[in-house]
Amino acid sequence: MCAEIGRLAIFTRNSVWHCFAPPIYLRLILQQMLRIGYNSLPVVGLTAFFTGGVLALQIYIGGTRFNAESLVSSIVALGITRELGPVLAGLMVAGRVSAAIAAELGTMRVTEQIDALVTLSTNPFKYLVAPRIIAAVLCLPLLVAVADTIGIMGGWIVGVKSLDFNSSVYIKNTVDFLEFGDIFSGLVKSAVFGFIIALMGCYHGYNSGGGAQGVGKATTNAVVSASILILAANYALTSLLFTT
Repeated sequence: MCAEIGRLAIFTRNSVWHCFAPPIYLRLILQQMLRIGYNSLPVVGLTAFFTGGVLALQIYIGGTRFNAESLVSSIVALGITRELGPVLAGLMVAGRVSAAIAAELGTMRVTEQIDALVTLSTNPFKYLVAPRIIAAVLCLPLLVAVADTIGIMGGWIVGVKSLDFNSSVYIKNTVDFLEFGDIFSGLVKSAVFGFIIALMGCYHGYNSGGGAQGVGKATTNAVVSASILILAANYALTSLLFTT
């Protein structure tokens, strides 16, 4: 375990260093932003929409016990922006992107393409790892911003169409209750989650071996480790951002 932690720490240090050290491969970063960000919009949007809807429904059902139905819009907005938007978007992207990155880099490792890059005097961290990490850190806040909007809209649709809330009052309560800090904290979390997702995918793919079986193992480990670290980081960031 200590050896694995050490390898991960060294890999993280090298990855972060090459994210800032020149040269920066802008074309590769834009390609990864398209794959990580734009192609993840459907799954993140659908997840956020149904999460916002079911959250509004559950809060309404629970609120009727205490005559607190009017808090549905406020709690939906708070829950989506602070927690559910960043966490669910991170987990969805982890399942999609970490696996893809690990499989891609793992295949390159077992077919000796990474060794070929070294032979051609191209740093694998600079060419393979850094663009993916930069793209993930930039794209996850944008995805979470979209997820927040769609999730709140899902709660509004359920509240207005199914629970007979007044549309204008629901929107006004949402706008009045939300603060900039609620939205900003979710965006900060999402940037950290993006770093974790890309780092785990790159780490397990880069260090994979043993042919096709090794690539499959690296893919599984990337998704599992990214998901666990996202949940752990979410707790740590929540304690840091909201503890008075």
